[in-house]
Amino acid sequence: MVKITLKDNSIIEVDRGTAIIDVAKKISEGLARVATCGEINGEIKDLRYEINEDCNLVIHTFESDIEGKKAYWHTTSHIMAQAVKRLFPNVKFAIGPAIDEGFYYDFDVDKPFTDEDKMKIQEEMKKIIKENIKIEKFSLPKKEALELMKDQPYKQELIEELPKNEEISFYKQGDFTDLCAGPHLESTGKVKTIKILSSSGAYWRGSEKNKMLQRIYAISFPKASQLEEYLNLLEEAKQRDHRKIGKDLDLFMTHKLVGAGLPMYLPNGATIRRILERYIQDKEIALGYDHVYTPSLANTELYKVSGHWDHYKDDMFPIMKMDTEEMVLRPMNCPHHMLIYKNKMHSYRDLPIRIGELAHDFRYENSGAVCGLERVRQMCQNDAHLFVRPDQIKEEVGKVLNLIVEVYQKDFGFPSSAFQYRLSLRDKNNKEKYIDNDEMWETAENQLREILTELNIDFYEAEGEAAFYGPKIDIQIKTALNHDVTIPTCQLDFALPERFELEYIGEDGKAHRPVVIHRAILGSSDRFISFLIEETKGNFPVWLSPVQVKILPISEKQYEYAEKIEKLMHEKRIRVKVDNRNEKIGYKIREAQLEKVPYMLVVGQKEADQNIVSVRSRKDGDVGTMKIEEFINKVIEEDKEKVSK
Repeated sequence: MVKITLKDNSIIEVDRGTAIIDVAKKISEGLARVATCGEINGEIKDLRYEINEDCNLVIHTFESDIEGKKAYWHTTSHIMAQAVKRLFPNVKFAIGPAIDEGFYYDFDVDKPFTDEDKMKIQEEMKKIIKENIKIEKFSLPKKEALELMKDQPYKQELIEELPKNEEISFYKQGDFTDLCAGPHLESTGKVKTIKILSSSGAYWRGSEKNKMLQRIYAISFPKASQLEEYLNLLEEAKQRDHRKIGKDLDLFMTHKLVGAGLPMYLPNGATIRRILERYIQDKEIALGYDHVYTPSLANTELYKVSGHWDHYKDDMFPIMKMDTEEMVLRPMNCPHHMLIYKNKMHSYRDLPIRIGELAHDFRYENSGAVCGLERVRQMCQNDAHLFVRPDQIKEEVGKVLNLIVEVYQKDFGFPSSAFQYRLSLRDKNNKEKYIDNDEMWETAENQLREILTELNIDFYEAEGEAAFYGPKIDIQIKTALNHDVTIPTCQLDFALPERFELEYIGEDGKAHRPVVIHRAILGSSDRFISFLIEETKGNFPVWLSPVQVKILPISEKQYEYAEKIEKLMHEKRIRVKVDNRNEKIGYKIREAQLEKVPYMLVVGQKEADQNIVSVRSRKDGDVGTMKIEEFINKVIEEDKEKVSK
């Protein structure tokens, strides 16, 4: 008999040699029906894997976690490869991994797949699923593995890289065999519904020096309703794509002469960014922050002192040699702020000192990874560093968390249900990623844990998500597309004050080491704007809209009246434009709606004679007539109150 410890710490005993699937049946027939793979002592295994010693066991399902999904999707990638083999017998296979959402497979074929080809492949996949072919694993010595794959050069290349004496695993399903480490479902019939999504070219191993292969992306689900829901989500994602909306609303642009990952803000986008940056700085000033400006270049020695050079240099742009110095574009501005603090001696009475900056930082992102405003090579960070005494940590962290709630829930209207608090810890099994100081890590992690507990904040813990210098509280926000994103964060740091030898004079007259709280509220302006675009579909609230009001005169006879209203609104700092084109009023209204302007003022001769405006709302349509002053006060109030819709 062997003892198996389950995820809930309960223990069951089974005969030695019992398969994981049979353990699942012992726990629950329902679990056995939906299980996709197992995890023995942290190692993913097929359901047919036999247990021969005491162990910890987690049984994964499609619904339970990503590992369960990946086993399901990886099995479906083999079904796709089998279908392609049946339809295109001379195909050469590359790789077919599961990814975060679905899977892909790379094929070497004579010509790119057409839409008709993909439809045929999808239909053949459905046939293979209906055949319910048993999936079997077997292993071969390297020499025999190479012989088995003699007609598959990409598989042979992969085999050649494996250790000489290693047994190499394969999976067979009927007339198809593939090199694979698994895991897989028990048969093709376990997959219920599939959809080919797209195809594209892809270089073998991602190198343009290699041959261009044909990649097919697809997805599968246990239920047809899940596929339908997913396809609806994809359509919604297209409508929310910040790159498309950004182009439609003239917010930003990119150009190959400038470079990938370096967007340029057009007047509308620049207006949004300016409002956001002034907004967050005003919030910080009210809370006692002092703002600084620091250079975007620094000597490499700065990052060697801070520790970033050892832990972050691969994400930095290359060194620029200048006279006797080696300079780099900074990836973050923490080290600069350490030096600003160190510029003069501080008393315990001076603390906390809160230093904020809208700083331009640079990350060496691969050109294939950059995406609109979401992932860029130059970003503007809403960054701040709080230098505190140890007895001030709880209060200052609490103030940061309160500021996050005020910004995201009160001013931007995100519901509290969309928030999750994550305590991000280091991975104790991978310590080389972090500054080496066990005592510091234990102290910092325990302090953040205690703060969250004392503030009655529900949170979960995630190992391996800490910054290299310390643990952090990350706020995970559930987006309109049901994704979790991390934007605001609060980090506790005992390491950089030590490395920069920061001090303050305590009440006892002796030198003491401050603690640093790193915090970002909006994070990167660029990423935050991309997030807002996708959350609002470009329907920005009045206080953020580049153009708050558009005046639409019916004919040229009302141009003078329209310009009078425009002048009054400019004086009140309302962002307004007059559409004095020689177009019909219906066309002007449709254009303003496409531009997602919050308010349209239709002015004809009646309005001019009575000194009123006919108001159309983006949200509510025609809302009737108002006196000019009444409408101006309405917009000012919405702007001031940060009405979120």
